[in-house]
Amino acid sequence: MTRVKRGNVSRKRHKKILKLAKGFRGAGSILFRTANQQVMKALRSSYRNRRTKKRDFRGLWISRINAAVRRNGLSYSEFMSYLKKKSIKLNRKVTAQLSIVDPASFTQLLLF
Repeated sequence: MTRVKRGNVSRKRHKKILKLAKGFRGAGSILFRTANQQVMKALRSSYRNRRTKKRDFRGLWISRINAAVRRNGLSYSEFMSYLKKKSIKLNRKVTAQLSIVDPASFTQLLLF
């Protein structure tokens, strides 16, 4: 039976992991075994945080809308029910952006 040499395969695998670990601190970017653990942990965190980011931004938009609405004497929940009643279909992202970029048109939205 012929001998199987695995040098290429393992070198490619190691290089792939070490490339992903570039920029990690200490042995996490140099030693394969440590780098492999760090890369797996980083990939798990990035997967989880892609979902968490959506929640965080929604909370940020809500607090921005709430701050802008309270300057005009309403609460966030009253404002959202007002929009729903008037069938104004603006999402929270656009509404929060509008309150920051153009406060005058945001107050017009309240009077509409």
